[in-house]
Amino acid sequence: MNHSLKMYIFTIVFFISSVNSSEVYYPNDTWEVVSPESQNIKSSRVQKLIDMSFEDDATMSVVIIKNGKIIGEQYAEGYDSDSYGTSWSMAKSFYAALIGISIEEGEINSLDDPVADYLDYFNDDRSDITIRDLLDMSSGLEYPEHQHEKMFFRKDHLQYSKDIGVEKPAGTKFEYNNINSMLLGDILFEVTGLKADTLLRERILNHIGNSDYKLWRDESGNVLTYCCIDMSAREYSRFGLLFARNGNWEGNQLISEDFVNETFQTVWETPSWWTNSKRYYSLHWWVSKYDDESKIFNASGRFGQYIFVDRENDLIFTRLTKYNDSDYGSVQKWGILGYIVSWMGVETAIGVSRFLINTGIIKRSTNVNTPNTEAEGSSKEFYEQYGEIVDAMADLSRD
Repeated sequence: MNHSLKMYIFTIVFFISSVNSSEVYYPNDTWEVVSPESQNIKSSRVQKLIDMSFEDDATMSVVIIKNGKIIGEQYAEGYDSDSYGTSWSMAKSFYAALIGISIEEGEINSLDDPVADYLDYFNDDRSDITIRDLLDMSSGLEYPEHQHEKMFFRKDHLQYSKDIGVEKPAGTKFEYNNINSMLLGDILFEVTGLKADTLLRERILNHIGNSDYKLWRDESGNVLTYCCIDMSAREYSRFGLLFARNGNWEGNQLISEDFVNETFQTVWETPSWWTNSKRYYSLHWWVSKYDDESKIFNASGRFGQYIFVDRENDLIFTRLTKYNDSDYGSVQKWGILGYIVSWMGVETAIGVSRFLINTGIIKRSTNVNTPNTEAEGSSKEFYEQYGEIVDAMADLSRD
C-alpha cells in the first residue's frame, strides 16, 4: 500500500471517528428531553416501564435515558425533578468507583492487595482479606442476620466496623455485608489523606455535573460509604451514564475503562431473597440480567432504589421511592432516639423511629437527623415484579 493511500484511509477513519465522537451527547446543567422515537425506541415500551414502576405506590421518581437524553420521566404527586431521594446502598457503587480511581492514580496497587497493607488493624486473623474481597462481598467477616445494618443506629460507624472479626475464609462465599463497604472510606483516607465524600466530589461528582446533593457522615465525622447519598433521580442518572460510557465523561476518563469492564462481570451468583430472577454481584454492583439478549447492571438500595445500566445500548433507568428530605444538614445524629433504638432489632428500630418521628414525640432537628424512608416509600410491587421490570427495560432495545 503506497503512502498516499495510507494517508487517505487514515484521514477517512479519523473523520469518521471525529463525527462519531461529536455525536456522543452529555448533559450539562440541564438534560435534553426528547421523544423515544427520536432515539429509535417505541413510546409504548417506555410508557410500559413507567406504568409498571408506578404500580407500586412507593415510587417517587422514574427517569429513563437513552444516548444521554431523557426519553421518559414521571414523578408521584407532590414530587418533581428536583426532589431528593436517598440512595441507601446505591452509595456503595459510588464509593467503590473511588477505589478504581485510586488504583489508576497509583495510590492503591491492586484490587488483590490485602486490606492489611492499608489498614494496620487488619493485621490479625483478617490479614488474608483483599480489597477485592470487600468489593465482591466475599470477605468472610462476621455476618449476622441483620447484615450489620445495626451499625446505622450507632454514633461511630467506623469504630463498629473495626471491631468486626473474621468468620470464614475470604473469597469463599458471597455475603452482603455492610462492613465491607464502610471500610472503603478508611482505606481511601489512608492512601489519600482525604475523606471519601471529598474524594467523591473532587474526582467524580464535580466532573459529571452533580451540584445538588448530600453526602452523609455519622456523628463522629465518618463518611457513610455503605449508604446515604441524597440527590434527585436525574442527578443519580449522571453516575449511571458515567458507567454506561465506560467511565468517560466528555473525553475525560474519570474511571478507567478496565475497572468498569471488571465491574461489569458476573462474579458471584446471589441468593434469591425477594425474586426468582437470577442475579449476580461484582465490585459493589448487582447484575440483574446477563444473557445473550442483554446485560443490565444496577446500583441498588434498601426500600427499592435503583440505577439500572445497559451500557451496550447506552440506556439508564433510575427509580427512587418516596423520601422525607431533611432540612438539618447531612450529619446523622440520633440524640435521645439513639438510646431508644440502639438495642432493638433493625426492623423494630425502623418502625419505632418512624412512629416517634411521625407522631412528633421526637422531632427531627439539628439534634435528631438521619436519612428516613417512611413506610409509604417501602417497595412491595416493584420487588414482586422485579424480573418483569428488568425484562421491560431490555425490551426498550429490541427491534
